[in-house]
Amino acid sequence: MSVPSPASSRPPTADALPRCAVCGTASRQPPFRPGPPEQAPDLDLRPGEPVRSTMARWLQQCPSCGYAAPNITRAHPAAAQAVAAAPFRALLAEASHPPLARRFLAWAHVLEETGALHAAAEATLHAAWVADDMNQPDLARHWRLEAVALWRGGPPLDAEQTVRVIDCLRRAEAWEDAAATAEALAAGDPPEAVAQVVALEQRLVAGRDGGRHTVATALPPPSRRPHVTHQKLAGRGEGLLARLRRWFGKGG
Repeated sequence: MSVPSPASSRPPTADALPRCAVCGTASRQPPFRPGPPEQAPDLDLRPGEPVRSTMARWLQQCPSCGYAAPNITRAHPAAAQAVAAAPFRALLAEASHPPLARRFLAWAHVLEETGALHAAAEATLHAAWVADDMNQPDLARHWRLEAVALWRGGPPLDAEQTVRVIDCLRRAEAWEDAAATAEALAAGDPPEAVAQVVALEQRLVAGRDGGRHTVATALPPPSRRPHVTHQKLAGRGEGLLARLRRWFGKGG
């Protein structure tokens, strides 16, 4: 049996540790490479277990400047200015928000300030998921509505992104907006699988149901083709699982 050399068992030096792309601070940041989710995602594409319970590992955060990202060794050229500004500092100090939610909101703030509005919406929705887990429904509603505003403020949304907007509006109990958005999407001849999810959303909105539901509820396993949570969506567009793999394959 081989014995590790003394050098291999030493802790990494500061030079070997990842350095924040904003302030240059070196810190220990364990990499995160999740496996595929085994359970169906929620209608807003929050992944099922076991990935669902790993949110605390999705982002790294610099212990010095507070910059948060899937990989803090990379940053947009304008990120340093956003991190140094008062709104970012106030966000980090907001004690009424769960610490993990603040990390996602910090990433969302940088993304928004650098013009990546759809990505900022995604990170803001992740903060809402944290609020769900912490049983803070008012914060979850607020952040879902913020995510919707960011999605709508960016480039035109595709059908699957619009489904997520509908689900955020429903979960935030913005019933009229959710109903109108669902009706408009349904009238636009979306792909079959998307149409089935929209139909479920419309039933939930009509019943004033603001709870969590999974994609499997809208798309039960058919007899002649695989379940949507194991294969790409039928019709046009990127599959739900493919999109999840793309996101989490980048570590966040």
